[in-house]
Amino acid sequence: MSRSRRRTALYAALALSLSSAVGATRNRAASHRASATGPIITKETVRLLDDSLRGYSGKLLARFVDTRRPSVAATAFFHIFGNPSDARPGIYRVDDSTLARPFSFIALFPFASKRGATLGGYNIGYWPGESRSVSAAYANPVGFVEVTKDNADTRISEHFRLRDFLTHDQANVWPKYLVLRDQLVDKLELIIADLQAHGHPVDHMSVMSGFRTPQYNAHGGNTAGRASLSRHMYGDASDVYVDNDGNGAMDDLNGDGRVDFRDARVIADASTRVERVHPDLIGGGGVYKETGDHGPFAHIDVRGNAARWGLQ
Repeated sequence: MSRSRRRTALYAALALSLSSAVGATRNRAASHRASATGPIITKETVRLLDDSLRGYSGKLLARFVDTRRPSVAATAFFHIFGNPSDARPGIYRVDDSTLARPFSFIALFPFASKRGATLGGYNIGYWPGESRSVSAAYANPVGFVEVTKDNADTRISEHFRLRDFLTHDQANVWPKYLVLRDQLVDKLELIIADLQAHGHPVDHMSVMSGFRTPQYNAHGGNTAGRASLSRHMYGDASDVYVDNDGNGAMDDLNGDGRVDFRDARVIADASTRVERVHPDLIGGGGVYKETGDHGPFAHIDVRGNAARWGLQ
């Protein structure tokens, strides 16, 4: 059995094993809510977090949860925090001395929270699926992460924070809202690990463009070359480069003494190797040359089917 199938089987077993525990936890939460001092942490909970919720990379520090839909992350969330009817959108931190590394559940604002083109005072725009029939691949996102000045630095994995994936507009508008998939973050961490295994140290991978709201995708910044159905609008795409020296540009990854699209190709090649091991993270991989506006970078996504461009 492949590693991906083993992990899928593990997820199914986890959901089944937790299903009975959820009911007991809800009852405890209902009867002891007044005296509750925090999440219920047991050795089993720690094992579930470390073995099942930290992703293939083992480096996820958060999971996004739609509390209205069944999932392993939602089941674990209710197992730890109790009655789902009490769940509100926001960040639920599992801060406990028994955890070697911190972990958070991030409960989403439902997509229906958006009113017209805005959510709160944040201008988002409209997804194509709001006005016409689209394929399942381009269905409206399930929900949004609310990002505030106070929580923007929340680490969602070893190398990435919430703020890394925010749309680059409305600088003075808070809170902001973000669409992001765990699988993308996990894939980026796996790419970093693969690069390091192939002799390319990565202290910092910069996200040049993560989530783009539909209105920004259509009108914000330099829109040349953007697809009207860009995966960036669906929280499963990012444009990245390795920037260990902090100069705001790609490093010389291939060691040829210059920085150009060939260094972005090193990242794209790592993405391909990751997909061979984890086919459920398959997606797009593109290489972009430097321009007057930016240096070279690689596009990475988890769209569900293989796509490659710019590699020559």
